[in-house]
Amino acid sequence: MAQNDKKTDRQTVYGFHAVEALLKNPKNTITVLYLLSGRTDKRLNSLQKLASQAISIEWVARDVLDAMVDANHQGVVALVASVSESYDEGYLKSHLPRLIEAGIKPFILVLDGITDPHNLGACLRSAEAAGVQFVVVPKDNSAPLNAVVSKVACGAAELIPLIRVTNLSRTLQWLQQQGVWILGAAGEAEQHHFQADLKGSLAIVMGSEGKGLRRLTREYCDGLMRIPMVGSVSSLNVSVATGVCLFEALRQRQ
Repeated sequence: MAQNDKKTDRQTVYGFHAVEALLKNPKNTITVLYLLSGRTDKRLNSLQKLASQAISIEWVARDVLDAMVDANHQGVVALVASVSESYDEGYLKSHLPRLIEAGIKPFILVLDGITDPHNLGACLRSAEAAGVQFVVVPKDNSAPLNAVVSKVACGAAELIPLIRVTNLSRTLQWLQQQGVWILGAAGEAEQHHFQADLKGSLAIVMGSEGKGLRRLTREYCDGLMRIPMVGSVSSLNVSVATGVCLFEALRQRQ
């Protein structure tokens, strides 16, 4: 998890999984690692061993950690220069063709208006675990990469490229020109996600928490699919639905 430190213009990352991911990822610079004084269990010791000599380790009291972050820090807080970063469409347009030239079938997740950081973090975590290469979101009307996202993603926010694009419809059109099949998730779709062909070059598009896919986004989809529901609940949380669709794609692609 990360929070802004206004005095230093740095951020604090907290929690075992988030801090461990940063320690293993050279893209992010941890300057100080704060650990709960008097605690000597294996998890804290493992973080201490992962920290390089360039990282200062300070053992502090719980009230010091509580003052640094307003959340469950688990006795671990790291001060970093940056937690994670997003990229623009230029990154996508330079890297995607290289995958295709190398004979790799693109696997992309598109999130159309996910504004809840918990949902964005959970989607990033599922995407990284399922082998997605890029996550694409609109520049506007999308959750920022903040503390909640970093915490919920458990390291995925630091591993998977998050592409913020100015015009999502135009990006979808460009993906189609690269041979990527655009498949949107919508409750009114005729075919189930089990019936959809998810094995080729693919971008799965998930809509917002409340309204689903926007009209223009839907128009640029090559097809739609839905998750079959047999209970009384009419829909799933978007992060849960994203995981269901991504791992069905992973099953087919393996």
